[in-house]
Amino acid sequence: MTDSNKAGDLFAQIPKTKGLPPVHLWNPDFCGDIDMRIARDGTWYYLGTPIGRKPMVRLFSTIMRRDGDDYFLITPVEKVGIKVDDAPFVAVTLEVLGEEGEGQVLRFLTNVEDQTEAGPEHPLRVVTNPDTQEPAPYIHVRSNLEALIHRNVFYQLVELAVSRKIDGQRWLGVWSHGVFFPVGLEP
Repeated sequence: MTDSNKAGDLFAQIPKTKGLPPVHLWNPDFCGDIDMRIARDGTWYYLGTPIGRKPMVRLFSTIMRRDGDDYFLITPVEKVGIKVDDAPFVAVTLEVLGEEGEGQVLRFLTNVEDQTEAGPEHPLRVVTNPDTQEPAPYIHVRSNLEALIHRNVFYQLVELAVSRKIDGQRWLGVWSHGVFFPVGLEP
């Protein structure tokens, strides 16, 4: 089967149900890699060309699974590998619910229309690039899948940051669902 046929076949195999498909229950044979890539900015490419149909990108995003460091699109009968440059999703908006502080809830919307609220089951984390010292913030979306938090959204988080002492060091961080998420050491 050629790469151009594989994407269409995958699309046809996706069950037409409400909610997310149970990809964690599916264990089909691996059929190889296809020429599909998700760029760091969240753009999906197929055969080197951006996928312009947002509903198709959304649908493909619902059948994605991460096993270890590898990403796959999975249907009940096929499993194909895809390349992800960083995280498969990008958190593009932030909504602060409730009164700012320990009781607030931070709700994120991704580029594929997933909503997730930071909390015990959906932690925020910040990784600092050792060469550039640039922060790369992420939020857990579902299963083993994360969203890179867009720079503008990260700036919003920094505006909400408060200081807290952890293990003798002062950290800046944000609260959501009663959990403090450090975003960086206080200068």
